[in-house]
Amino acid sequence: EDRLFVEVEGMKRVFAIADEDLDRSNDEKTSAVHFVRFEFDRAMVNAIQAGAAVKLGCDHTHYPYHVMIGMETLASLAGDLR
Repeated sequence: EDRLFVEVEGMKRVFAIADEDLDRSNDEKTSAVHFVRFEFDRAMVNAIQAGAAVKLGCDHTHYPYHVMIGMETLASLAGDLR
């Protein structure tokens, strides 16, 4: 949960803030469900609203993966960020 990120084109990665409601992990296990949020600065919001490409990913050593967020989803996100 702490290795999830959003990367707006040309900007630094923003890592998830996870599980603020209660502790869902310990040294032996992690929960199957995590609640995460991402804090974007104004430049990132402006870039998203202007149509910048956005990547969602994980940079965990054993699961490095990312996907580009689709145009319809980005349009919805841009609207939510107004």
